[in-house]
Amino acid sequence: MRQIFAIIHRYIGLTLALFLMLAGVTGVFIAFYDELEKCMHPEFRLVDSQPGQPRLSPVQLAETLKEKYPDAMFNRINLHQEAGESVSFYLQPRPGNTSGLVNDEIFVNPYTGRVLAERKWGDISQGSINLLPFLYRLHFSLALEKTGRLILGIVALIWTLDCFIGAYLTFPPKHRRASIQYQSKNNSWIKRWWRAWKVRWQGGSAKVNFDLHRAGGLWLWAMLFIFAWSSVAFNLRDVYYPVMGAVFSKQNFGEKIPRLSKPLTNPALNAHAALDTGRILMQQISFEHHFAIHHEAKIYYDASKGTYTYIVNSSRDVSEQSSNTAVMFNASSGEQLAVYLPTGGAAGDTITQWLLALHTAKVWGMPMQIFVSTMGFGVIGLTVTGVLIWLKKRSSRQLVRQLKQAQL
Repeated sequence: MRQIFAIIHRYIGLTLALFLMLAGVTGVFIAFYDELEKCMHPEFRLVDSQPGQPRLSPVQLAETLKEKYPDAMFNRINLHQEAGESVSFYLQPRPGNTSGLVNDEIFVNPYTGRVLAERKWGDISQGSINLLPFLYRLHFSLALEKTGRLILGIVALIWTLDCFIGAYLTFPPKHRRASIQYQSKNNSWIKRWWRAWKVRWQGGSAKVNFDLHRAGGLWLWAMLFIFAWSSVAFNLRDVYYPVMGAVFSKQNFGEKIPRLSKPLTNPALNAHAALDTGRILMQQISFEHHFAIHHEAKIYYDASKGTYTYIVNSSRDVSEQSSNTAVMFNASSGEQLAVYLPTGGAAGDTITQWLLALHTAKVWGMPMQIFVSTMGFGVIGLTVTGVLIWLKKRSSRQLVRQLKQAQL
């Protein structure tokens, strides 16, 4: 059985090598997505402000921009503003706009309302303005959208299973009955396994490479599993949620709300009224569920269902960097339809929020970003050492075959 698992692990590693290398390289950079883009393009990510200078609210900015972009809908409005930073808007084509949009992301100065930059998010043909978004697309979808997400979802699922196979292969094999010395208390199973966590630096290049692969996989195992299984959550939801749902509870947040026969492009509640409604509903929910609201995050309009979703950062979120406390309500009547609590609402959702936040470095600030970025190098290192082990063994097998043929 051990030999079978070793073969499976070997060929899974070879099959996934290029995908994991790509994920590792791109992950090194996107862990610092915002910080890097502010350094690369301060001309549209950062703005000058005078003390006491008033800022236009995001909703006001969206209203003023509608005239400039008549073919677009401002369905998602970021409500959280940082001093000295621009406000970004993601645009969607209006129903009936078959030609699409030239650019779907714009950056606006919140003090003047002036558009600072536009881009088609992730389109590398536009140059360096889309370098980091393109790396992001590569990381999550191979820049192939739905097809790429499906491919990487399958890769992540296989990687998840291989995490357990790899861990099993580090366990010390059962000793033979004749080997009495291995049965002594001084050489217990735990002590023999502990050797797998170490690197024999004086053992020659082949042993060092093997030990780096084995020990590196053990020391990084927990985070590798988190990366793998959370990637399934990102890209293969039809597998992740049924599996998690079989073990843990999950909140129903609007999944059962039917789509309208025709998109509702002009709801009775405009963005201003929807924002007021969302604030009232969220305040009531915070009292009912005993949590504190830290700041507003965004408001999202879904024309296909005729609903608004108002999102805040609260004490139920895993960190102040991750805002997922939400209420969904009818865009015509303001009736509350669903509530989502990131933690404390359902065990499955709490686990999922932590998995996704750890994967995207949305907890514990800069130290976690550095760690996740470093993990990218770890994934690269494990992939390279694994391929080198295969090449070494392949070379040895070829040598044995040549010697046998020479003896014949």
